[in-house]
Amino acid sequence: MSAPRLEIDLGSIHDNARTLVGMLACRGISVTGITKATSGSPEIARTLLRAGMTGLGDSRIENIETMRQAHVRASMTLIRTPMLSQVDRVVKHADVSFNTELDVISKLSSAGRKTNRTHGIVLMVELGDLREGIMPGDLENTVRETLRFPNIAIRGIGANLACYNGVAPDARKMSELSRLVDSIEAKFALSMDIVSGGNSANLDWVRSGTDLGRINNLRLGESILLGVEALNRQPVDGLRTDAITLVAEVIESKVKPSQPWGVIAQTAFGERPPAADRGKISQAVLAIGHQDTDPLGLDPPAGIKILGASSDHLVVEAAGSGLTVGAELTFQLNYSALLRAMTSPFIAKVMKIRSGPHPALNSPFNHLDSFPTTAPPSAPFAISGCPPYTVSKTAAVKSGHSGSSVRTINGGR
Repeated sequence: MSAPRLEIDLGSIHDNARTLVGMLACRGISVTGITKATSGSPEIARTLLRAGMTGLGDSRIENIETMRQAHVRASMTLIRTPMLSQVDRVVKHADVSFNTELDVISKLSSAGRKTNRTHGIVLMVELGDLREGIMPGDLENTVRETLRFPNIAIRGIGANLACYNGVAPDARKMSELSRLVDSIEAKFALSMDIVSGGNSANLDWVRSGTDLGRINNLRLGESILLGVEALNRQPVDGLRTDAITLVAEVIESKVKPSQPWGVIAQTAFGERPPAADRGKISQAVLAIGHQDTDPLGLDPPAGIKILGASSDHLVVEAAGSGLTVGAELTFQLNYSALLRAMTSPFIAKVMKIRSGPHPALNSPFNHLDSFPTTAPPSAPFAISGCPPYTVSKTAAVKSGHSGSSVRTINGGR
């Protein structure tokens, strides 16, 4: 089988998504499945929808177009403020987009008039992480001006935290968002369908059992694909952390000095700290590098230490007698490594498709055929059949699947 490759277990992704959808539904929160880390993979998108996602979201209109062309049937949201150069495509292919600029909303309105479409928008509010967002003091005027645009419907208000400066979406931040929603609804006699509180970084806040206020939607990607919460990257109990793995091939294996010799200057990617002299080591080179993934985000198998990387080479140290040329190593990935590997045209994407329940996963929601999507936001934290989830600092669910069939998709998408 071709290497390097991502091995993507659709069954594990489904299990993770279903568990999170069920847990959040018990608190009155719907889930938008985020596909940006998968380059809008139609196979993964359909897996998320089968698990109970109420819709899909992506930051790039190109990925939404990919899913539309593959006949993925779902409400789709562009979760990044549209570029002015793409407003026509956004109105044509996305049902909703996140917005912060009146100039953009005006152009979306014009595109909607030309095609006789009404485009939904969610106004994003700045709560301190300093990425995108309307300053809270400017929100009222933005709503007032937006209501004047034809072919535009305000669907909701949202916020994003943790992604840029690591500001946690805690109870205080979520209460502020709820207060802003209440104020806007009262001022303009509106009813917000969507109050989107954030992303996988919000899971600890939900788990705390605090009052959720007006929050009725989260946008989840990392926790579904990697099985971790996004503040401290701790595994979430009941979720698999090996749904996606990266396989790379050894192209050189030799015993070499542990320390370089000669005049040391900058590497291809800047300064590198000098290596300690540990004598001779078993060193191997794998055919993968910065052009394919984030080497700092790779977790190697036991007995393997990553020494460094260049554009197309990953250098590792192997304990014992070393590795043979042609051998394959399987790595787990963090979000950065996954994002870059999924967009690399040099990495094959291999989808594992299986049937039947997962042999190692005992989700408390597996017995449910469907999940409520309209439960009130004030629903209690624990109701019948809805146990809370916990974050595990030790164990993560890992095991193979039996009876899997494999299909290989070469290229970037």
